[in-house]
Amino acid sequence: MTKSISCGGFILGLFFALPAFSQYAGDVFRYSEVNQNGTARFQGLGGNHAAIGGDASSLFGNPAGLGFYSRSEIAISPAVTSVNNKTTYIGDVNSSGKGNFNIAHASAIFTSQPGFQRKWKRSSFGIAYSRQQSFREVYNYTGYNTKSAYVNKVAEDVNRGGGISTAQLEADFDAGTASMGPLAYSLPSAYYNMYLINPTGVNGPPYVPLDNSSALEQVGSYSATGANTQWSLSYAGNYDDKLYVGATIGFSRIKYDYDRLFTDIYVDSPDIIAVDQQDGLSVRGNGANLSFGVIYKLNPSLQLGGVLTSPTWSSIKETFSQGVGADFVDGKIPAGPEGALVPAPYDFIPVKANEFVYRISSPFKGSFGATYFVKGNGFITGSLEYVGYGAMRANTSYLSDADNTAFKDETVQEIKDAYRNTVNVRVGGEYRAGLFRGRVGAAYIADPYLERADIDRSKLVFSAGVGVRNDRFFADVAGTLTTFKSAYTPYFLNNPADYSSVIISNRTVNVMLTVGTFF
Repeated sequence: MTKSISCGGFILGLFFALPAFSQYAGDVFRYSEVNQNGTARFQGLGGNHAAIGGDASSLFGNPAGLGFYSRSEIAISPAVTSVNNKTTYIGDVNSSGKGNFNIAHASAIFTSQPGFQRKWKRSSFGIAYSRQQSFREVYNYTGYNTKSAYVNKVAEDVNRGGGISTAQLEADFDAGTASMGPLAYSLPSAYYNMYLINPTGVNGPPYVPLDNSSALEQVGSYSATGANTQWSLSYAGNYDDKLYVGATIGFSRIKYDYDRLFTDIYVDSPDIIAVDQQDGLSVRGNGANLSFGVIYKLNPSLQLGGVLTSPTWSSIKETFSQGVGADFVDGKIPAGPEGALVPAPYDFIPVKANEFVYRISSPFKGSFGATYFVKGNGFITGSLEYVGYGAMRANTSYLSDADNTAFKDETVQEIKDAYRNTVNVRVGGEYRAGLFRGRVGAAYIADPYLERADIDRSKLVFSAGVGVRNDRFFADVAGTLTTFKSAYTPYFLNNPADYSSVIISNRTVNVMLTVGTFF
């Protein structure tokens, strides 16, 4: 069959190959989620940035903290991150994990000489690279399902709204050649041309699965890599050693890739051994944001601080790919007259990859905190962090004017229906004894989802660290443990009782070393 994809076929392929518009609310959240970051010192303090300075973390925390610098500095922070997850799906429990080495931070800060005869004393300029988010994740799940298979989702999709004709499903398919192989332009077309869904009406709908009665062993896996990184340029000033003000402009880079595999293994089916559903996503994006911060020293023992961070305005380009594979009993399917068995024409059909370009606006954030110094022996610091997830936005000019408007409106509504604004809490402390520093910290990252579905997605973060510093050199080590729960649903059906979700218990350990020198 020659490629005969019409405009209508392209829209059909976009609709089925890319998830529905509403899923982009989840994408905006993924690239906006708050995590713990900073140098090893600030990691050990629970990620507190609001009311403490003199650390390179100020470049992507509260930029006013640069005003505390009296000497220039360079620093780098290598880290090792270990991700370990446990999944529960239809009663089965599985565990998986992966680790990686990364450079979490690098910075250079240049400080001017003090102006002793002026109220405005010294100022500092800094440039830093930071790893704001890690998308590295892995999990596997299994379950015995007697109610549904992935093909039931495809059948419901193709039957929706009166159904799609067989003529359209055939037009959305290119049989290819011996050297190039087949290619579908929509997921239903791939299932139809593999005889996994079959028409019952004259022109097609309703479609039914080839096997709609056998029990299944379902096996799934997810593996993701990538990070949201940022280059920050900051400038801060010190007024009379009491008021510190600073500003930052940040340039972010998003790189995210995942592969998903979902396999239905049929138990005692007369027709099918197994069906594989393969999905892949590759995302690249760039963005920018602004921060403005203030720290005020009320007295030698107490200082207050706050920072406002604008949304990150990003442009995103993603490529989504899919493929369907099947293993039939004896390599044959019932397709001839009265169900006569014939050789299966295909064992794998890829779906044409779809590209989509859109823009997102992450939440507005604000932090306020206080630090209390304990007679030169250290300090205790804490902060409250507001995150306006409800104001996240997405829009595009990639589609027609009407579809662009629909994309924006539907995504806004989905965000309003799915997410709420949150307040996070962070506390930490540092003990000083000569050259030695000891630190502990904790953070509570509130659940941003409106619908809990019996799952509390709030994060608990515990950290500890040690360090040494003298007049020329410093080194800090910190370990951070993050625990939280999340959920993933392999497919949705009209009847919620017919499908299940994977409950994921996430456990991430991050160990970071920061070394630097003054000059």
